[in-house]
Amino acid sequence: MNRDHNIHRASDIRVDLLLIADMIPHGARVLDVGCGNGELLEYLRLNKNVDGRGIELSPEGVNESVAKGLSVIQGNAEEEISHFPDNSFDFVILSQTLQAMGRPDRILQELLRVSKRAIVSFPNFGNWRVRLHLMLHGRMPVTKSLDYPWYSTPNIHFCTMRDFVDLCDELEIKIEKKMAVNSSGSKMFFNSLLLSNLLGTQGLYVLTRE
Repeated sequence: MNRDHNIHRASDIRVDLLLIADMIPHGARVLDVGCGNGELLEYLRLNKNVDGRGIELSPEGVNESVAKGLSVIQGNAEEEISHFPDNSFDFVILSQTLQAMGRPDRILQELLRVSKRAIVSFPNFGNWRVRLHLMLHGRMPVTKSLDYPWYSTPNIHFCTMRDFVDLCDELEIKIEKKMAVNSSGSKMFFNSLLLSNLLGTQGLYVLTRE
């Protein structure tokens, strides 16, 4: 079969997931926590020949992933990840899922128990549009990255990029790489945490153990 038929183009996946994919080396052992329909895992398998595994809560996401030939188990990530031995993976990915965890602090520690590096992204509640909406309307905002009303959202722990940095400091987790991401999923080039926290709609971090 022609190799081109096996390779997903960059335009086939979300831009923010492509930023994550670019950080993963060829042949890496990868666990995607909250992998959804397996979009990122499939891209990594076809383009970077990774040894990929996934955990997903929704039966629909698991079914779609398995239909693609991916190794994905169904379950609560905070419970399932405890079954993996130490240093099982080179990278663990937690994309747009941290805010849905019961204990974000504990899941970060688990990510770095089972892997050498963790790539974590989350919607940034410190973005200026969120702040302005709260100030003007006095209500929880519904945006592209925060797309549920407050009463039905799976997101139970909103945080800002500054909150996340402070948590990593408290847990003695090293931030190896950091970036703010805009509403279209593209990287924003700021060295300042103040500007990143104000203008980024998502935070994206690569974490390692101290």
